[in-house]
Amino acid sequence: MTDHTVPPATEPCSAGAFSISLTVADLSASIEFYGLLGFSVSGGDDKTWSILINGDAVIGLFHGMFDKNILTFNPGWAGPGRDAENFEDVRVLRQRLADAGLAIDADTTSESESGPASFVIVDPDGNPVMIDQHV
Repeated sequence: MTDHTVPPATEPCSAGAFSISLTVADLSASIEFYGLLGFSVSGGDDKTWSILINGDAVIGLFHGMFDKNILTFNPGWAGPGRDAENFEDVRVLRQRLADAGLAIDADTTSESESGPASFVIVDPDGNPVMIDQHV
């Protein structure tokens, strides 16, 4: 039996606000469906992606951009439309998780020293988890 236990980081980290990123076949149909559940569009390009918000719940809809649904955390974001006052930069989070032995995929953190960047880790069940800093 394989042990999937991840060694604890030296200090707990905060990955930021949570959202779900869904792969969709028809962006318009998905926007309409989630609209019936009270979600409204707050961003996107209306062709390949859209962000929907209902209270503190956030769903990203993505057509043709990802292979799987993704759990998403946003350092620097306190929730819909609210930047966090204090947060740990995505590059620090990436290094901390790599030091804990996690494999890092789709990593853009080396492209700049600050600002937007992202990376993906995969949980023990194969679910992708994206850490995506917007600020």
